Amino acid sequence: MSDIIELLAKLRGVGDAYYDHRGELQHFSLRTKTEILRAMGVAVDDAATLAQELHALQSTVQPARQPAGVPDGKLRCFEPPLLANGGRCWGLTVQLYSLRSSENWGIGDFADLEKMLRLTAEAGGAFVGVNPLHALFPAKPQEASPYGASSRHFLNVLYIAVQNVAEFADSEAAQRLVRSPTFSAKLDAARDATHVQYAAVAALKLAMLRLLFAEFRLRHLLPGTARAQSFRHFVDEGGEALRLHALFDSVDAVYTNFNHGPGWLSWPEALRDPRSPAVRAFAEANEERVQFHLYLQWLAQEQLHSAQAVARELGMPIGLYGDYAVGANAVGSETWSDQRTYRLGAGVGAPPDPLALKGQDWGIPPLDPQALRDAQLVPFIALIRNNCRHYGALRLDHIMALFRQWWVPRGLDASEGGYVHYPLPELLAALAHESLLHSCLIVGEDLGLVPDEIRHAMAQFGIYHYKVMLFEKEHDGQFLAPENYVRRALATAATHDLPPLRSWWEGSDIALRARLGLYPNAIVQEQLANERQRDRAALLRALWIHGLAPQSPPDADGAFTLDLARRIHEYLARSAAALVGLQLEDVIGMTDPVNVPGTSDNFANWQRKITENIDDIFARDDVRGTLRAVTKARL
Repeated sequence: MSDIIELLAKLRGVGDAYYDHRGELQHFSLRTKTEILRAMGVAVDDAATLAQELHALQSTVQPARQPAGVPDGKLRCFEPPLLANGGRCWGLTVQLYSLRSSENWGIGDFADLEKMLRLTAEAGGAFVGVNPLHALFPAKPQEASPYGASSRHFLNVLYIAVQNVAEFADSEAAQRLVRSPTFSAKLDAARDATHVQYAAVAALKLAMLRLLFAEFRLRHLLPGTARAQSFRHFVDEGGEALRLHALFDSVDAVYTNFNHGPGWLSWPEALRDPRSPAVRAFAEANEERVQFHLYLQWLAQEQLHSAQAVARELGMPIGLYGDYAVGANAVGSETWSDQRTYRLGAGVGAPPDPLALKGQDWGIPPLDPQALRDAQLVPFIALIRNNCRHYGALRLDHIMALFRQWWVPRGLDASEGGYVHYPLPELLAALAHESLLHSCLIVGEDLGLVPDEIRHAMAQFGIYHYKVMLFEKEHDGQFLAPENYVRRALATAATHDLPPLRSWWEGSDIALRARLGLYPNAIVQEQLANERQRDRAALLRALWIHGLAPQSPPDADGAFTLDLARRIHEYLARSAAALVGLQLEDVIGMTDPVNVPGTSDNFANWQRKITENIDDIFARDDVRGTLRAVTKARL
């Protein structure tokens, strides 16, 4: 039976071995292959069934082919004319929820995004980058990680700028509520908080949006106005996928309120199949509730598209630069709606490396490559299409997942997982087609261990690399010179998973991780502190070589200053990379991180706000000076 399992595993894309972070070849055990096949739905304990499955698979295996709807021939991804002609540009990157303004309701919203685009364009920027805006769980707003989406097809409705909804000004009930002392006090508290109070924000926004929906039904849906026609067109265009997502949020709201956890795996059994009689009965009995969630998605898309339209009017070469998460939450709308393609018996993760010696299991259910092939890649194409259409550029988190993913079968440790391979050429052909169709530049996040197959494919398909300055070093530990950056890349000083520049320079991130118990021992912490000291000295040396030595500090032990931050950003802006992204918190010298990998309940990830209002930030002389220096360096 072991021979059949070995052959069947190979046909289903399970690898035999891989080179680990030490460069040593590690073979996957028979147990790992068996459990991965079990997660794929294979009856691994029945020899006769195994033989039948092997025979069926061998008789249907076909060579790679172009996905349905993708034209034959080589596809180069979209590249804006400015970049294709050798130009270079820059933009600001933000966590949208973290933005402060005097108008928002305690969380950054699409109106703030429009403001960011206007102010960035005025300063000479070409884009504003945002965290994934994927739909989360309205019924459980504390599930706030933008990388733990309920569905990557749709949008997070908490980003709706309530004050910009057409029905807001027309609704007497809404105006009475927003002026009431109790509501106003709660709104002020949400705005003033140092961290996003997701539960409070959701309660305020959803209460108001229900009033606006009632107004919409009365003023538009019932009489059949042009605005109602626009809504119905959106619903028709969204089709079954949109209907199921709205239905999911409706069911989840009911059963989360009954003290169940969020997501369909905690629902009554009869509701776990979206095509069951019980789900149909729920939809019929709750038509208005479902329509409310359709209305929310319509408003969100309307406002996001308005933001990109503003960017185009301002002449920004890219405008919005979005982020596409590597996977979706196991209990979310995406997996509930498509249980034939996702495998809940395993989680996507990563093999052991120096920072995670036991490997990682992110708990994200993987797509089955065979199921993808059987569906002619339609689930993947739909995901890419539903993201590319919003943006001028799109970052694919962990692009290596298009080649292989580390599956961790349920019951095994992360270190006992194995790689499952995906149809990379077909996936990239589909990606390039959608990129060209929507005029959307593609950036592949290729940090960490990058297989040669991915490097070659990115060059072949014109996908931009993602270069983080803190990681870009020569073999001797010196920072990469600006002129040596690869051209087709987006370069940035740091990312949302790294400490802000100030924290990195001052070492407060090392102290924070120590307080959180994230180091195995004091020796590792000391090694990292010593390495950081060497990195600070190397960075000062790089700045000095390129005529950017700061006025202070004179040595690697000096205090962090905004003058130092400006010079680091100017160094980055001189790079050969076509795109440069500046994190807003780095420009203003913030310390607290937005996310500390390896933590959940013991750190407030995805909650920390920017310390100042957007208008105040762009009015600062030091910020304006930094952006002028960056603009000049990009010419």
